[in-house]
Amino acid sequence: MIVVSSESVDLPSGLCLVKGLDICPQAPVFTILGFHGSGNVFHSMVYCLEDSHTRAVCPMGGGATRLYSTLTQTLSSSSPLPLPPSHLELHQPADTNLDPDFCQAQNGPPVCPLDAAQLLRQCDEALKDRPPRFPRKFIHLSDGDRSPIRVMQWNILAQALGEGLDGFVQCPLEALSWSRRKYLILEEILTYRPHILCLQEVDHYYDTLKPVLVGLGYSSNFCPKPWSPCLDVEGNNGPDGCALFFDQSRFKLLESVNIRLSAMRIPTNQVAVVMMLRCRSTGRCLCVAVTHLKARSGWEWLRSAQGSDLLRHLQNLVQKHCGGPAGDTSPDVPLLICGDFNAVPAEEVYRRFITSPLGLDSAYKKLSQDGSTEPEYTTWKIRPTGECCTTLDYIWYSKDMLRVDAVLDMPTEEQIGPNRLPSFSYPSDHLSLVSDFSFKAKQ
Repeated sequence: MIVVSSESVDLPSGLCLVKGLDICPQAPVFTILGFHGSGNVFHSMVYCLEDSHTRAVCPMGGGATRLYSTLTQTLSSSSPLPLPPSHLELHQPADTNLDPDFCQAQNGPPVCPLDAAQLLRQCDEALKDRPPRFPRKFIHLSDGDRSPIRVMQWNILAQALGEGLDGFVQCPLEALSWSRRKYLILEEILTYRPHILCLQEVDHYYDTLKPVLVGLGYSSNFCPKPWSPCLDVEGNNGPDGCALFFDQSRFKLLESVNIRLSAMRIPTNQVAVVMMLRCRSTGRCLCVAVTHLKARSGWEWLRSAQGSDLLRHLQNLVQKHCGGPAGDTSPDVPLLICGDFNAVPAEEVYRRFITSPLGLDSAYKKLSQDGSTEPEYTTWKIRPTGECCTTLDYIWYSKDMLRVDAVLDMPTEEQIGPNRLPSFSYPSDHLSLVSDFSFKAKQ
């Protein structure tokens, strides 16, 4: 075994210690690495060491599920249990408490509304005292298809983080309440009605987003972070993660995979959801992924490694479905990759995607006059450490197989306001990205 720690720590035989891998921002982090059984299967368990003890996890609120309670007990246990495997297979717990504002009991299980217009009116009524919405408009780039594929990418801000850890010093606490934010989030989604919806920092999947959007014709999958910072917040609703929704009237699901991203073959705390879809109108396949890479300065190398790992997974999946030879870097299945990459365009992970042999480009470059410059910002916030205005979010697409027909523009600085994001007008510190695509003719 290779010993990669410079620390002197007593561990069971067959284990080693790696310091610094992302999991808990509030404490020193160590990942226990070991071998299972014959030594051919690599697994890990993460500890946050505080005064030589494993870190306790905050208890969750009434909306938490048995799944999350079990996860909490496992991670705060003194026993070195392995984290979930790379391909997480998580299912909805039986005791989910559905949001009563959207799901009404009618002599049986709660039923969520099936009418989007009715739900949008409900959101408008709940938000009647708020400032006006940002007046965003679509920039049309081509005549395109009469029924394009609309894609939305959005980090919606985990509720536990918004209220507990993220420190939005200019945002009133009332504007951060879930009772208000849930209507703003659903209003944003319903306003643009994407056929593919990619979300990060989702910690109200089972009780709100899934039941409501399923009632509107979407199907979905969710992958929580193995060690979510939401678990550090008292009264949390469970771990946050990535969720991918698609309109079942437009697409048929062929395969869905949850991936725990790795760096140098070591599992990390970041995840991705990948789906292989078949377009019902054209019969063509489309591979869609949503991810959320490691945050904060100093972790550029980890984001680059995570991005490379995701590209490898995507290449393998499309080769599997198109029947191409191993190593084929240009399979006949277009890709859409949405995410909060926590990386500015100058970072290595951005260069990895833009130069990938998979032929990727960033849709929001189309907003610039030269077509090669990202927007000035996709997130704008004020924290105790200062103001942050930068681009971290992207919609990547296969430029040789998909055409960008339209892109939703960004609100101006004046429209966002001096207190920045989030606010009474907008529920997240990240702006949604929305783009219309159509398939290019096969060559």
